[in-house]
Amino acid sequence: MDMDRKIAYFSMEIGLDAGMPTYSGGLGILAGDTIRSGADLKIPMVAVTLLYRKGYFYQRLDEQGRQSEQPVEWVVDDFLQEMPERVTVTLEGRPVQLRVWKYSIIGTAGYEVPVYFLDADLPENTERDRSLTDQLYGGDMCYRLCQETILGIGGVRMLRALGYHHIDRFHMNEGHASLLTFELLDEQLARTGQTKIDQSVIDTVRRMCVFTTHTPVAAGHDQFPMDLAQRVLGPERLASLQGIFAWDRTLNMTYLALNLSHYVNGVAKKHGEVSQHMFSTYVIDSITNGVHAATWTSPGFAVLFDKYIPGWRDDNFSLRYALSIPRAEVWQVHVLAKQRLVRYVNRECNAGLDVDTFTIGYARRLTPYKRPDLLFTDPERLRRIHSQVGPIQILYGGKSHPQDQGGKDLLARVFEAIQGLKEQVKVVFLPNYDMDLARMITSGVDLWLNTPQPPLEASGTSGMKAALNGVPSLSMLDGWWIEGCIEDVTGWAISPDHKTTETADRSMDATYLYDKLEKVILPMFYKDRDRFINVMLHAIALNGSFFNTQRMMQQYVLKAYFS
Repeated sequence: MDMDRKIAYFSMEIGLDAGMPTYSGGLGILAGDTIRSGADLKIPMVAVTLLYRKGYFYQRLDEQGRQSEQPVEWVVDDFLQEMPERVTVTLEGRPVQLRVWKYSIIGTAGYEVPVYFLDADLPENTERDRSLTDQLYGGDMCYRLCQETILGIGGVRMLRALGYHHIDRFHMNEGHASLLTFELLDEQLARTGQTKIDQSVIDTVRRMCVFTTHTPVAAGHDQFPMDLAQRVLGPERLASLQGIFAWDRTLNMTYLALNLSHYVNGVAKKHGEVSQHMFSTYVIDSITNGVHAATWTSPGFAVLFDKYIPGWRDDNFSLRYALSIPRAEVWQVHVLAKQRLVRYVNRECNAGLDVDTFTIGYARRLTPYKRPDLLFTDPERLRRIHSQVGPIQILYGGKSHPQDQGGKDLLARVFEAIQGLKEQVKVVFLPNYDMDLARMITSGVDLWLNTPQPPLEASGTSGMKAALNGVPSLSMLDGWWIEGCIEDVTGWAISPDHKTTETADRSMDATYLYDKLEKVILPMFYKDRDRFINVMLHAIALNGSFFNTQRMMQQYVLKAYFS
């Protein structure tokens, strides 16, 4: 294994396999796709995250849609290889031992990118410390800060123990990993023989760091009370760095990353603008997210692309030639994916879905700003569209964070709407939405729905997965869809512009949504199939060819990694 890696990618969650519950949703899936494209492009990188023995959570839903959470059961060494290296971090004055597990991503040309999972479950540690890597986004603030210390400080130490001594760039995927800068500062002091952090030390570390921010919501930026930070990290360490991270007497992980990164980016053009407004004294660029094309393309479309666009895995841009694929073959492959999905749902849920019925998919983290219940604002109109314009059936999926009561209430409201519609419109909620379900749903529905409250969707990637499979989106103009939507060509916008705010009239957005379904999309699907297939092809050719992590990683290489 070549240890001369130049890029270290740190992320609190990384989704690599549905059987490994080391991710909760979009952030982790993006991280996994990023690493896969890094391997395809032979980028000399290594990735670091935490091992979650109890996962995020196993979702249980009662008949009213009330969510309860249980630990996930999985066997770590079925997926990961334990490495012999050990390092120590100090938490609340205690030494905590860490071990590490390895997972290898192999690119299209055989290039390997290792992913390392840090684990505190060792007999040398106290029972409480052994649990610190049990649960993703679990526990109280102290638990979270200890986890982020393990990821940032422990992650750098583990890389050194593994032999990675020549890393030029440390990429923090969101602020959870920001404490890696503390370790880099300490390393620089030791290297130069200095005893105090001065501007030269800060500048050296800043040149080594890259920061990607993912949330335009202020509450989404991790910050910890100063007394807690001093207790966990030690008052001496914090005293010397007060001006770098402090904001309102808190340890603010976003400000720490902003102050110690030479390149900062948002994850869509609009999100870059929103982030620049939020943090106006910093220079914030944007690199729009993508998805790993080979991972999210269904088996049928992969065969079709191999036939008509050979080499598409190595050159995702070549998917623009999808416009030349015969329409009959595109539809045939889509129907096969839809049949697979419908059979699965009917088997698992006894739902009685029909392959010939127009099928809408909605699946993502369930939280208020994503407005999962917008489609059910006017149930009577939805029934009327179903009976008078063309039958529809709807698939839902997603989890609410255990501490997000607003999201849990929304989930219950979605279930209430499902019960109210069931005599006319079939709506099915699929629990435990994961990577395998995501592959099936994004390739098997006829339309992908996304209803966030602008401008709160940083990017969104599920619609990109759908596009690779010829599934167009109907979405609010927010996140990536501002860039990806060409009306009636790649899909449709729910509202006519993206200037709506958090106080915008929700009922107006619902009206736009119903209008688009009733007057444009359903008539096209049922009465002008060739035109609908044309939209499917453009979704692949224009969106699939661009909104992928291959293009995204090429931009990181040019703008952040080797600049």
